[in-house]
Amino acid sequence: MAWSRLLAWWRLCLGLLSVLVCLAPCVNLQPAENINYNLVHSWADKLGMELFHLGDFITRRKEVQESFKDAKVVSRNGASIVDSMAKEIEMMMDLKVSAVRRIMDTAENTALSHQNDMADKMFSYYNAKEMLEPGDPVPPIPTPAPDMDKDIGEPLIYVQPKVVVLEPRPEFHNTPVNFSVSSVHVPVNVFDRAPDVIKAIQWSENLDQIFRDNYKNDPTLSWQFFGSSTGFMRQFPASKWRKDVPVDLYDCRLRSWYMEAATSPKDIVILMDGSGSMLGQRLDIAKHVVNTILDTLGTNDFVNIFTFDKEVSPVVPCFEDTLIQANLGNIRELKEGIDLFRPKSIANYTAALTKAFELLEETKLSSRGAQCNQAIMIIGDGAPENNREVFELHNWRDPPYKPVRVFTYLIGKEVANWDDIRWMACENQGYYVHLSETAEVREMVLNYIPVMARPLVLGRHDHPVIWSQVYADIEDTKISDYLWDMNQCENQKADVLEYWKVQDRMLEPSEMHRRKYRRMKDTWNQPLDPKMYQFMTTVSMPIYDRRENANITEEVLINEALWELQTRETRIANILGVAGTDVPINEIKKLLSPFALGVNGYAFIVTNNGYVLFHPDFRPVFQGYILKPAYNSVDMIEVELLDDDRPARDFNPVLMTIRDSIINQSTGSKWMLVKNHFDDMKRVARIKRQYYWTAIKKTPFTLVISYPEQYGVSHMDIRADQEIHRISIKGTNLRSVFSGKRWKIHPDWLFCKHSNRTFKTPEIELLYFLERMSEPGWRWPGSRSAMPPEHAAAMFSNNSSTGRYPSINEKESYYCDRQLMQALVFDARVTGWFSNNTSFNSKDDKGNEFKQRFGVTVAFLATHSGLTRWHEFHSNAAEESGVGETFSQNNTRAIDEIWYKRAVDQHFVREESFVYSVPFDAGESNSEILVTASHAVFHNEGGKTAPAAVVGFQFQHSALYKLFHNITGNACAVDDKDCYILDNNGYVIISTRVHETGRFFGEVNGAIMKRLLEENVYTQVTVYDYQAVCFESKNDNNASSMLLSPLFHLLRVGKWLLHTALWYIVQLLQWAPGVSSHYADMYGDSNDTEPPPPEPHPEHHGRNGNGHGKKDDEIWLRYLTLHRTRLKACDMKRELYTLFNEKDNVVYNMTAHACERPFVVLPIPFSNLILLVIDQLCPRDGSVVLTVNPQPIDYHLSVNDSLACYKQAREFNRMRPTSCISRHANESGIKLCGKACSVYANLGLLLLCHILSRWL
Repeated sequence: MAWSRLLAWWRLCLGLLSVLVCLAPCVNLQPAENINYNLVHSWADKLGMELFHLGDFITRRKEVQESFKDAKVVSRNGASIVDSMAKEIEMMMDLKVSAVRRIMDTAENTALSHQNDMADKMFSYYNAKEMLEPGDPVPPIPTPAPDMDKDIGEPLIYVQPKVVVLEPRPEFHNTPVNFSVSSVHVPVNVFDRAPDVIKAIQWSENLDQIFRDNYKNDPTLSWQFFGSSTGFMRQFPASKWRKDVPVDLYDCRLRSWYMEAATSPKDIVILMDGSGSMLGQRLDIAKHVVNTILDTLGTNDFVNIFTFDKEVSPVVPCFEDTLIQANLGNIRELKEGIDLFRPKSIANYTAALTKAFELLEETKLSSRGAQCNQAIMIIGDGAPENNREVFELHNWRDPPYKPVRVFTYLIGKEVANWDDIRWMACENQGYYVHLSETAEVREMVLNYIPVMARPLVLGRHDHPVIWSQVYADIEDTKISDYLWDMNQCENQKADVLEYWKVQDRMLEPSEMHRRKYRRMKDTWNQPLDPKMYQFMTTVSMPIYDRRENANITEEVLINEALWELQTRETRIANILGVAGTDVPINEIKKLLSPFALGVNGYAFIVTNNGYVLFHPDFRPVFQGYILKPAYNSVDMIEVELLDDDRPARDFNPVLMTIRDSIINQSTGSKWMLVKNHFDDMKRVARIKRQYYWTAIKKTPFTLVISYPEQYGVSHMDIRADQEIHRISIKGTNLRSVFSGKRWKIHPDWLFCKHSNRTFKTPEIELLYFLERMSEPGWRWPGSRSAMPPEHAAAMFSNNSSTGRYPSINEKESYYCDRQLMQALVFDARVTGWFSNNTSFNSKDDKGNEFKQRFGVTVAFLATHSGLTRWHEFHSNAAEESGVGETFSQNNTRAIDEIWYKRAVDQHFVREESFVYSVPFDAGESNSEILVTASHAVFHNEGGKTAPAAVVGFQFQHSALYKLFHNITGNACAVDDKDCYILDNNGYVIISTRVHETGRFFGEVNGAIMKRLLEENVYTQVTVYDYQAVCFESKNDNNASSMLLSPLFHLLRVGKWLLHTALWYIVQLLQWAPGVSSHYADMYGDSNDTEPPPPEPHPEHHGRNGNGHGKKDDEIWLRYLTLHRTRLKACDMKRELYTLFNEKDNVVYNMTAHACERPFVVLPIPFSNLILLVIDQLCPRDGSVVLTVNPQPIDYHLSVNDSLACYKQAREFNRMRPTSCISRHANESGIKLCGKACSVYANLGLLLLCHILSRWL
């Protein structure tokens, strides 16, 4: 019985065992049991506490908060701030206008008094391209000399260059200058010894005295200049001409400050002859004429181009029946359109003129366009008739006034029908020129500007003040295309050299991906403050010839074949040129008191066209150094991104209403929910912002300020007993509160500024003024900018027997921001202990423990007044150089540092927390990775709170990884689990694979990131980039494109040399099969974020004994030849991510559940981090990839449309300039309209042709 029972139990055990064995695979399919929720929770809690205690001890944040207990918190008055800033800018701009007005007045008087002087062709002047410095070798005299110049028919003139002493000056960006004289720049297309040119150079030398006086009255003046209508530019102070490109392409008459001052805004229709005779050189010259006309237009002008044969067609189809604004983007579109044009058949001038007049009439009636000057430009090789009836119908309705001017450009050497096309110009208040060579195009085209300036000149006393759009101080606007082509050549060269070194390894998929991704990352490099360019606006004013009549010498047709030079007196209205001065954008920014706006607050200026003059999101450069194609036509609504989830370019009506109020120069305020991206457009914050705006009077600009509503409505202030003069009276040495070397101030803020002195560093300048403040008689200046001398003269003449008024030098040679200085000195006093504290020395056990465990390198403190202090930690008793220096070199901008802004934002997520970050893609570098941690210190008083400072520290990433490993044990080191620490924007802080550090997690594990998004751990925020650059294939088969600029000739030579070099390299290298396919993939669509997988290497046949045949060589050569692309303005978007910061998010209470939810995610307390543990045994979908890289926006455009077309169909409102002078009653008395076409030089050729035609 017992035995049977035992046998039964044995059978039962075997049965149960078999069941367990059968279920064993099922148990393995429950991998989620390997992720213990409570264990992960304990990891997160322990890690958060360890890090928080470290930060609490290292930064002494409680002590810092206690230091600000004597400060007070007051409300910020946005309306008062914007009004005060606008007045400061207005006063500064008045000073610049005053200086330009004095140059203008002096120039007009000087020209009039020297009108009878003879031109001295041997006159010596300071030529900016030829003048010498002491010690420079004197260039040899040209030989043979004298020689006959074939173009001018006179002996060549040689004048030895003048010698000048130049010294670098920081206010001119360390350019060597001389303040005693001015220098002259003469374009390459202008002969400086021509009588009218050298005479103007002679009399304009008298402007040096007014230049010097202006600078004495206002030492903040930048470059002053006089741009002559003859082509040269006189610039003060004197300096050598710096060339951005190998060929000097600069001509002041093509700059916006000259063009807009010389003529009122204009609507222009360009008509280009499309007849079959417009081929070869004629077509090349015609295109060059069109492009030069386009270069003379600015953002207040409107234009369109039509070609005409039997039909009239726009060169850009989507621009039909409208005039478009002449901004950089639209001009570029028109140039590309004209470049593709090909002549077809007989030209219909009547249809073309009718189309042009109807378009101009419709534009005027619909209140679009410039609503001022109107003109038609005709480019052709002769008109069959004068089309008088068209002009009578459209342009001669109200004689003598003719609303539309006509300018005609006759193309070709041998033309017979010149009289009709000249008649069109002369009878319609225009100008006629005959062009037969490319070299004369620019000078001839520019003849239209003095004609359109005649109403201005005849008005005499009205000198409009013109403020230009923002621009970079470059020599030629086509520099971007040149630099991009050079960049592509460098890439091509690098590829060849790399292949020489690594051979087939270069063609591996991973290597191709790395190379392509690296180059695309370079194009995404868009620095907010590019140092290689100086951005500026220019104020300018036209200068008139005050003579009403003058003697002119011209060729007169006596009979059908005889021309004669005759001199006669005629009525004139000539423009002498334009006077101007630059106003650097950085100088305007210094007047904006960023301190008054606080952290994450900013100011920007909007022009009458809605474009930003500057803005914190203004990104004019890509690739780190190349200007974008349309860099200066960024609309304010393209940088202020509302948080409304609307599609791209579907702008919120509320924002459009605000924009209209701003460009109309109203005063107002509004709050909006916006998306602020930062940190190279890789992070985003959604905040509510307050906006205030008001006009800057007597300018086309409107100032806008903005600050966060959550923490910007209040700010820190000092109490009366803490003011500088009171603590000085009590015996406090102001310099003593800035003792030591471990402190810096914001380098871009204006604390105190001396007008006549420069200092090596902002800190030295600050200490100088602190000494002065301690002296008896110190007083605070009333304003940053002094009153313009003519205003001051009127004010002081009543109080002075002599009527003499003081200049800036004599009255106030310095300026100090009183409120900022008071706050800075207070912050320095209460935080002086931070840098000098010696508690962290080698004898401090706790300090040593932290130093050893975490590798802490530096602790820092930055205050709201722009002060930064730090304290270094060293691994041994000896002082290590480089730790504090590295931090202080890269982190001196206080409230403008990313770690400062993020810490303040994090305060409203959780007060007791630190923000941790590592550099993007830090794992790819071989250097030691540093983790930066920061925490915001707020001060509370009377129910108000304001950010006072941010404390933080940096420590070694390897120490953080070791801490994480110690807490988790080996649980994250095994193959079945993956552990990550991610920050609040989804970037990897800790990974078991160190190379993933700093990468976006969606690129590491897209499937899990997608789940985190679905479960509301992260929120996706779409950010549009309306300043992006794309690259499209460039067809350079058309030779006419190279006539547009000498740069293209250089590129062609460079390309030939590269092509030849590559051919020889191909002969030397043993090329691997498949290079062509890989190379095509490499240089295909450069906008892809991921390259397609490379094709298998095909086998090649027909090779010779060396491994490849001649045909194969040609294939490799074709693929190695540069695949050129052109720059194109485009729109892109980025999908960015931020933690869903809802309190008690239920997702953090969820456990893992098999492969349905193969992870556990938990917040790490006291931080901006989350802990993510993933079960690796579950299948992973590797096809899902989420990226924060920019992606092109598809607007579903038709084949022939572009982004410019899309934007044109949705154009925004604009405010026209206040000045418009387009007519004058006396203009009809001026009969100068261009020289007639002379054919006498070709009579011999005509006779020969006649004889041959009779004999053959």
